[in-house]
Order: sequence, then structure tokens, then C-alpha cells
Amino acid sequence: MTVIALDVGGTRIKAGVMAPDGTVLHTEHRATRAEFGPDAVLEAVLGCATELSRVYAPRAAGLAVPGLVDEASGVAVFAANLGWRQVHLQRWLAKELGIPVAFGHDVRAGALAEARLGAGHGCRSFLFVPVGTGIAAAVMLDGRAMAGSHGFAGELGHLVVRPGGEPCPCGGRGCLEALASAAAIARRYQQATGAGEISGRCDITAEDVQHRAAAGDQHAARIWREAIEALADGLAAAITLLDPERIVIGGGLADAGQPYFGPLRAALAARLTFQRMPEIRPAALGHQAGCLGAALLAQDLRQPPGQGPAGGRDS
Repeated sequence: MTVIALDVGGTRIKAGVMAPDGTVLHTEHRATRAEFGPDAVLEAVLGCATELSRVYAPRAAGLAVPGLVDEASGVAVFAANLGWRQVHLQRWLAKELGIPVAFGHDVRAGALAEARLGAGHGCRSFLFVPVGTGIAAAVMLDGRAMAGSHGFAGELGHLVVRPGGEPCPCGGRGCLEALASAAAIARRYQQATGAGEISGRCDITAEDVQHRAAAGDQHAARIWREAIEALADGLAAAITLLDPERIVIGGGLADAGQPYFGPLRAALAARLTFQRMPEIRPAALGHQAGCLGAALLAQDLRQPPGQGPAGGRDS
């Protein structure tokens, strides 16, 4: 069956259409319009879904959203960047479109796509870790993502790796995200060098910090090294608890390639004793993972996993 899918991010909605054989027929991006309030985001979601439905006549839709998500009840519990609190998204969108709607967390949806179509394919257990503006994780076992008893499993970015360390937006201190995310790398470099103090803005990115580190900038090299060491600490804890066969790293920092993965593998190996070192692999699906995962969830509504073209890719 043809399905439509939407992956709602803090600034953009990634949308797509998937044919019954798993072929992607159409993709597009739209602004969430979050700056106009939570209702404007709902209008943007509905507008996009309605237009795609009119053109492609889908049998179902998939919706992936960020933040704290109760997948069982179809509720966006809290999404700070979108202004959502206790929004019954699944029920609302299904009523508006008149078709079944699958609902999921954006990271777990991305992990599902990597499991069936990407870097997790053929792997019974793996950890999917997107490292971008923030850090999250999804624990995959036999093709399914663990949600936890309250739907909040996988918040690796808020594992405390430096007790009493830098403040984190979650309210804690020393969280992994406050040291190792792309946003943290750029922020810490700005604080160390004063970049942007005159203009009042900083256009430095984590990619810039990595390039400056390679060119011999000592501040950049230290901050890049500390980010990798913090991530290795967080992953070592996850390995000890979960014993994954593979770790799939996604997000913008995965694009750094060997300057990121080489030191990360070495730092992680140095921290493990009795644990088995998992394979560390970059994600294969990039920024489309969440949307593809939402499409797969929608197909699963009418087609059980393990049957048909999409389900047949399940690991």
C-alpha cells in the first residue's frame, strides 16, 4: 500500500511518499513555523499531510515527532522546540485525514529505518545514536526499538558523564549532550576563544572546530578531543548495560568521517575491559532516516513486519 510519512523536527518537516514495494515516490521539506506557536506547527503538519493525501491517495500515514513521546497512546508528551505538551497527535491526524496513522518517536523511527534499510541491517541488536544538535539513542533488538515503561528510553544525551560539570538544558549538570553534541562543541569553542563577541553572534559550527583542530588550533583540538572522550564514556556505559552487537552513529557529526570515528573507536576500546567491543559504523540513511522509519511504521499498520517488501527488510 502507498503511504505518506512526516518527520517533524524543530525547524523543518521532512515528508515523503512510499510505494507498496518500498520505493520512495516523493520527498519534500517544509518549515514547521514553530516561531508562530504550537498551533502553527499543527497547521503545517496537517497542510503537508493533506496535500500529499490529495495527490497520492495513501492507505495510511506515519508521523514521527521529537521530545518525550507516548507511542502507545499516540501522545506528544513534551516537545520543547515545538511548544507541544500532551498533544494527542495520532488521534487528531487520523480524524483529519480519514486514514490510519502510525505514530512514533523520531529517533526510534530512524533506528527502525536503519535496521531494515541501512547500517543496522542484518544485525540482531544495535544502538542507534544520532549526534547532532543534541544526542539521543534507540536500543534495537530483533528489529524493534525499546521504548521503556514510560516511553522515554534512549536518552543517552542526559547520562551524566562529568558529575557537577557544565549545565545542560534538561536541568542537570555534566550530561553527555552538554559536552559532545554538535551544539556543545560550537558553544564551548566560542566560550574558549571569544568568537563572535564583537559581532554578538557566532557562526562557528562543530565542523569548523574539527577543521581548526586539524589545522593546529589548540583550543579546537582540546574541545574536539573532550567531546569524543565524553561520548566514549557514555557509549562504554551503554555497552556495559546492553551488550550491543553494533553501534550506528548518525547525525551531523557522523559526516566528519575518520577524524571522528578513528579517535572514537580508540577511546572506546581503551575503556572496555571484559566487554566485547561492538562494531562502530556511520548511519547510512542520513537525515531521511526518521521519515523512512515513519513510512515503515505506516506500512506495518496494514502489513505485519516480516511480510511483504518493507517487512521483508526487517533484521
